[in-house]
Amino acid sequence: MAAHEHDHILPDEDPRNPYASANKWRHQESSAFARAALARDPHTSTANTRDLSNYLNSTRVEGDRPGTNGTGNYKPIVIGDTDGAHDERVADDGREVVCGPLINYRRMEGRTWYGSVLVVTKGGGKTPNFRPTLNLGRVEVAARQPGLVDEGFATNGASAVKSNHGTDIAGICLYSDPRNTFWQFSLACDIADTETKWAYSITDVRYKSHTKPKTNYFFVPAINESMRIMFHSCNGFSVGTDEEAWSGPALWNDVVRSHAKAPFHVMIGGGDQIYNDGIRVKGPLREWTDIGNPKKRREFPFPESLREACDDYYLNNYIRWYSTEPFATANGQIPQLNIWDDHDIIDGFGSYVNEFMKCDVFRGIGGTAHKYYMLFQHHLAPPASTYTSDAPGTKEASEEVDPKQLVDTFVGQQSFDSSYIIGSRPGPYVAEHSMNMFSKLGARIAFLGIDARTERTRHQVNYPETYDLIFGRLRDELGAAAAAGQPFRHLILLLGIPIAYPRLTWLENVFSSPLIAPVKFLNRRFGFGGGVFNHFDGSVDLLDDLDDHYTARTHKKERNALVKHLQAICAGFSIRLTILGGDVHLAALGRFYSNPNLHIPVEQDHRYMVNVVSSAIVNKPPPAAIANLLASRNKIHHLDSDTDETLMALFDKDPGNSTKTRSSNNVTMPSRNYAIITENSPNNYGAPTNGHTEATDVGNQFDGKSGHSFLSHGELGAGTKHKSADFETHGKHNDGALDICIRVEIDQHDKEGQTEPYGLTVPVLNYEAGKFGTNAHSHHLRHSRSRPGTSGRASTTAPSTAPSVPSIPVSAPEGGR
Repeated sequence: MAAHEHDHILPDEDPRNPYASANKWRHQESSAFARAALARDPHTSTANTRDLSNYLNSTRVEGDRPGTNGTGNYKPIVIGDTDGAHDERVADDGREVVCGPLINYRRMEGRTWYGSVLVVTKGGGKTPNFRPTLNLGRVEVAARQPGLVDEGFATNGASAVKSNHGTDIAGICLYSDPRNTFWQFSLACDIADTETKWAYSITDVRYKSHTKPKTNYFFVPAINESMRIMFHSCNGFSVGTDEEAWSGPALWNDVVRSHAKAPFHVMIGGGDQIYNDGIRVKGPLREWTDIGNPKKRREFPFPESLREACDDYYLNNYIRWYSTEPFATANGQIPQLNIWDDHDIIDGFGSYVNEFMKCDVFRGIGGTAHKYYMLFQHHLAPPASTYTSDAPGTKEASEEVDPKQLVDTFVGQQSFDSSYIIGSRPGPYVAEHSMNMFSKLGARIAFLGIDARTERTRHQVNYPETYDLIFGRLRDELGAAAAAGQPFRHLILLLGIPIAYPRLTWLENVFSSPLIAPVKFLNRRFGFGGGVFNHFDGSVDLLDDLDDHYTARTHKKERNALVKHLQAICAGFSIRLTILGGDVHLAALGRFYSNPNLHIPVEQDHRYMVNVVSSAIVNKPPPAAIANLLASRNKIHHLDSDTDETLMALFDKDPGNSTKTRSSNNVTMPSRNYAIITENSPNNYGAPTNGHTEATDVGNQFDGKSGHSFLSHGELGAGTKHKSADFETHGKHNDGALDICIRVEIDQHDKEGQTEPYGLTVPVLNYEAGKFGTNAHSHHLRHSRSRPGTSGRASTTAPSTAPSVPSIPVSAPEGGR
């Protein structure tokens, strides 16, 4: 991997860190060391294991140390009360785990997989008197054991699993104060020729929940395979939701069941991994929220006392939520990649008016939320202090720290590994740099995550220079892979918020119209229409959500330029782009594609990009009327003369025997959901293709079709009967395409979270520069708002190279508003 500007030293190399590993375990980052490590069995129990599906679902059990030979004594897991409250009868010796373990994935380099584990222990300060150790062992499994379901008995006559090696990893202290200590363990695992299973446990600690597993397992793909991916968003409840009526986080039970059948290698969090909105209702911001005068609310200070109270709220809410089952089970088993969104801070953060976003309170909670976002979701040391109006120097990102926040507190050295693309300057309201990510998801899939919250305002999503950094890094990585003879065939782009989605411009116009001003006045003076207006800047409550969307009129130019940049990347590297988005609390499948009059088969269309909209895995969906309204707005939009976009008809039926939407709506589904993405590996020898290897066949059947029709064999028959929706055929073909399955909740009252699968397939891209024409020189198409039908012909002028694109603009300087 190319050298990067932000490759800093690791935490254990910091001479100022008194908790750095004395034995310099960083040698574990060498795969040669791992192979030469002294083989030992750190586990002495002899009982047979249970079936992995039972283990992960309801009867998961474990011994005292990791069973790297596939054996152990087990007991059932039940939900424990791990809300961070402490049992005073237990000595405060720093050994009690109140949250975790949480496992993250970072990157792959050569034949080494890098990740991390985090635990939060009770108590701490500048000099905690205990440092935990993590034991990591690899479980060798014979080749071609589908799903690695049975770890105790081999299949096909192969020998039973066995321990290959084990090693101890000393914890690194990221942050410690008298309340809690955050311990990070950096993992480096060899990537084998076959898929491998790894076991880890943390020694000499006790868990707040007495039934918490002491041993956890995760999976690493074979060196020539891509990762099995799970994607989710909106992982929490909005304020005022009847959580019991929605059976709590029930869909995580289905995630665990899916993981037992075919283990996920990575779990991508698309934003709102936690909902912190309660800080204004039952937290320390209640008094501030209740101030009726917007001017007084803007001028309200954020002193150290309020910062400390907000810090307590975010800490305790994270501990509570990340210890909630069955989400907590997945946290310790499936390595995560996360990008935050507004609810990780507070509802609508970044999308209120500029003068309000710059007030002390919003700056304060932005910094505090960012602190725990770094710790819990990225396993990174936070800044030494966060914003408070008592220390004006903390307003901007700088070396100046607030000494009050460092009393009896240790903060590790802040560092970022090469998987991060760090923004060049702080955000306008969070005084920190954006944290974008690039990573390799196995052999042929690249991942790019854009932090679309840190730099966000009502008039921009990201700074232009941040896009330059992101696309520069992306081109370097894709180019290096191609030069090495191992090109990426798919790029997964995480945006958080959908980018191919119905417009609601008419609703924006109504909510921002001067006609709404008298109603606002009555709301301020007499509370009229209190539920319609938000408690922050007094705007209509839905306006911040609309302003968040890439399809909002204030983000239109930035969005369109971003899509054109992505098209150029796809053409330049013949890589298929699939976009992941959440936020909107329903499931949908948007896509961009070439104007039908260009007659470009999807398999050769660099403009064909699917936007998987999967939201929410926990939060309640919008009413069916909203989903039906969005479906009625599902027009064919024209990004430019060459590119169309619309939602695809994915939902051939409502889940189960339910009636959630009207019969004419098969594009939006108002039910909780999550997504599974799997490559049809070219190494699946003897497997059938998905039926679209010959472009002539594709052209004959789908040529000239609009986006309201299926555009390829991968889309044909999309829904519950598609091969991607069937576990037995999902990801089992060998043409390199991606199988995408959105699993939709059937019944909100079912605590087991049973789901109905809906599938489609996204083919690889075989782009040939100059083969097809363009409408770019057709004057009547370029300036026409509604394009004629598909009878028109494109220009015969064919571009000889990949398309060039302008820089990505923002709609207006925020400071001028």
